[in-house]
Amino acid sequence: MSKGLGKGLNALFPRESLEKVELLRLKSIQANPYQPRTIFDDASLIELSESIKEHGVLQPIIVRSVGTGYEIVVGERRYRASELAGKKDIPAVVRELTDEQSMEMAILENLQREDLTPIEVAEAYQRLMESLQLTQEQLAFRLGKSRPHIANHIRLLALPEQVLRDISRGILSMGHGRTLLGLKNKEQIVAIAEKTKSEHLNVRQLEKLVQQLNEDVPRETKKTKKKDLFLAEQESTLREQFGTKVTIKKMKNKGKIEIEFLSDEDFERILEILSDER
Repeated sequence: MSKGLGKGLNALFPRESLEKVELLRLKSIQANPYQPRTIFDDASLIELSESIKEHGVLQPIIVRSVGTGYEIVVGERRYRASELAGKKDIPAVVRELTDEQSMEMAILENLQREDLTPIEVAEAYQRLMESLQLTQEQLAFRLGKSRPHIANHIRLLALPEQVLRDISRGILSMGHGRTLLGLKNKEQIVAIAEKTKSEHLNVRQLEKLVQQLNEDVPRETKKTKKKDLFLAEQESTLREQFGTKVTIKKMKNKGKIEIEFLSDEDFERILEILSDER
């Protein structure tokens, strides 16, 4: 078990200048099965390969011994770009790492770069929680993130595969995905996602559509009433905090705040957030 992801960074990433750099054959190295990145930008790889042709690999990759060869822990982009550049060897640091340490190191290195897709981040968080047996709150503390940030990403994994692909490709945003999760009739998610794409709906427009569908009121007969700007902003803030739909209804000097939950687990998650705020 890792002692802590935040504190563990120094242990996992010691100063490479103190380690021996070896020149390894590319064909002796295989990809990391724990690599969280599933999409590698072709143009970016080609640009990096051109740089490697001219200057070589400036920072060694990190590998671990597996069988008679090696497995990449950190540096798969450099490895792929070196292949594109026609290189036969690559500078590398060989470390003795367990499966858990290799997974943790690969995920942390990619999360630090902050260029993963929302789905890759969600899957990385989920994998860390399962492998290290962490709760969302514990993971948030170790990574220095907020609990809603972790919850909002992981909730995306409940979306249909087709919608997950669209978010990964940037066709739909994380905001679109979170809004689609607010549909009471989950069988409508794919159809409404397709409508969102075909009509180029932004998140606010999609939120309005989802609200109309949930209320089961025909769009042509629905009377629109503009919500107070302050209340709308507060709803948005609470929606970010709780990672779910929040509605504020105000009548004269009284009103109510409705927080939607989608399952017993979601209910417990919201209760924990409320209890943390006390």
